[in-house]
Amino acid sequence: MMIDDERARLRMVDEQLTARGIRDRRVLSAMGRVPRHRFVEEALRDRAYGDHALPIGEQQTISQPYMVALMTETLALKGSERVLEIGTGSGYQTAVLAELAAQVYSIERIDALALKARRLLAALGYRNVTIKVFDGTYGWKEESPFDAILVTAGSPEIPLPLTEQLGEGGCMVIPVGDRTNQVLKKVKKTSAGLEVTALKGCVFVPLIGGHGWLD
Repeated sequence: MMIDDERARLRMVDEQLTARGIRDRRVLSAMGRVPRHRFVEEALRDRAYGDHALPIGEQQTISQPYMVALMTETLALKGSERVLEIGTGSGYQTAVLAELAAQVYSIERIDALALKARRLLAALGYRNVTIKVFDGTYGWKEESPFDAILVTAGSPEIPLPLTEQLGEGGCMVIPVGDRTNQVLKKVKKTSAGLEVTALKGCVFVPLIGGHGWLD
């Protein structure tokens, strides 16, 4: 089974990522290493490397591989960054970030998901990840500023606390829109303010919190 999983993972990288324009070799390599099948239920293992999101319980999902790659590539991580992730979920995106950055701080609002992700990431050997249960729309002020911020849920607007906690020169990627359809946006913080670029349409679960959707 391990060989089949590895083949499926490499096929995913070739057919879903490289073929669709993902060019960052570090991102491609990381996604070729992270065992995505470990982040889904056993019953869904044969679908783990498919071109789609999958349910992970608690009405949450693990994102489509291409979307994970696109969001990660947009951050342009080099290896020394401190990254804030909003929405740990299964921990898959967290693992990809941990492969590429110095330190990942991840916030999850659902206790059960945070506990499961924390255990799995530790079991897989990731030592540069810290997870806490909190309202992610407020960010993680004590650990700010961050070089990069990645938000894995759709927000009605860009949360002000997150822009405040993004360091100058830093980059944030966030889906913005209504509860069912969003546009993935790149937010670059410069000395002159925020530069916001629309990347592509997307569909994420709602970002619940004080600076997101009020449940």
